[in-house]
Amino acid sequence: MTIVIIDDEQHCTDRILFLLQSYIPQSHITCFTTADEAIKGIEEQHPDIVFLDVQLNGKTGFDVLSAVSYRNFNLIFTTAYEQYAIRAFKLSAIDYLLKPVDQEDLENAMQKALKKMEQEQLYERIDVLLSHLSADNLPQKISIPSKEGYTFLDIAAIIRCEADVNYTHIFLSDGKKYTVSKSLKYFEELLSPQNFFRVHNSHLINTAYVKTYDRSGFVTLSDHTRLEVSVRRKEEFFKVLGVH
Repeated sequence: MTIVIIDDEQHCTDRILFLLQSYIPQSHITCFTTADEAIKGIEEQHPDIVFLDVQLNGKTGFDVLSAVSYRNFNLIFTTAYEQYAIRAFKLSAIDYLLKPVDQEDLENAMQKALKKMEQEQLYERIDVLLSHLSADNLPQKISIPSKEGYTFLDIAAIIRCEADVNYTHIFLSDGKKYTVSKSLKYFEELLSPQNFFRVHNSHLINTAYVKTYDRSGFVTLSDHTRLEVSVRRKEEFFKVLGVH
């Protein structure tokens, strides 16, 4: 197995090396400290797994991803900033580790990386990641796991999400429905910045699809779904809609 570590801080590289050598001692590991070195190294070595730091001496790990043509590897980001791009990682279903890297977290990331599905559709998942980090008004998507790999949904096409114990049903404007083994809270955290609002414990809606609201406490969406707005959420819901 060939592993590449890209980090401009030696103590961070040493930490990952130490943890990896005790976890998979027979691997071939190469380290790079700059974006340019990393781009060249990835193209030449065709690694199986890449640990990629977010910040690299004035450049970023995203610059590396944008530049390489070879992406047939498992990708694990490392970052010292808990909030920096974390939402983008989750939306794209790309794994990340917070510094200082914890042994248990690394082992969990490696276990996922060694599964074939984690390597599938990486081009598409990186595109989703970069679209959320770009200043351009690119169509933004969310990556959701499926039996075959990953499904990429336009966020703007999601009408609502409905909780079903530990699963969530996602309903799209074209009538399609997807079921994901993630909680509704997970999707609430990811989608709230994009005009989604949780009107009820069981329902998260895209406010762009709100058609009517009646005084009995129910909202009707453009697909004719009628949902109750919980009493404690009404005031905040009105603020989101701009209703006074």
